[in-house]
Amino acid sequence: MTVRVERTFEVHAPPEDVWAFISGHEKRAGAISVVEDFDADDEYHATWHVSLPIPIIDRTVPVETEDTDREEPRYARFVGRSRAMRVIGEHELEGIDADGNDIDDLAAAVHTRLVNRFVVDGRLPGVERFFKRNLDDELENLQHAIGRDLGVETVSR
Repeated sequence: MTVRVERTFEVHAPPEDVWAFISGHEKRAGAISVVEDFDADDEYHATWHVSLPIPIIDRTVPVETEDTDREEPRYARFVGRSRAMRVIGEHELEGIDADGNDIDDLAAAVHTRLVNRFVVDGRLPGVERFFKRNLDDELENLQHAIGRDLGVETVSR
């Protein structure tokens, strides 16, 4: 069974500020509650040390992540691989003007719509069940972390 979640929210900040959060390993990993630590190899590769509350797993699981696609500041896609799971995450930034209208020119946008898509394939018993129950909450954690970091309001859509 594969777990898929999509969550969209608006950030009352310009896309370049939201991109700075999304593109940084430390901020992105820090927003996810099951990430205990991470090691960044470079701008595109990191190892996230994930602690899953599943009986079969008694220590953190290293998840090798790679940013596979980047279209700054509009789109980022990463793939994470480990013995416990495979995860694909996508972040798509869309511009919103002061009147609340969608605009293509991100440089002119004053707000950002952030579309987040995640797919988790568990490789060990209990992994998919955990993410089925908790993945939406983890994306809510991401939303709140962006708002706190930027000192702005975020609104779920």
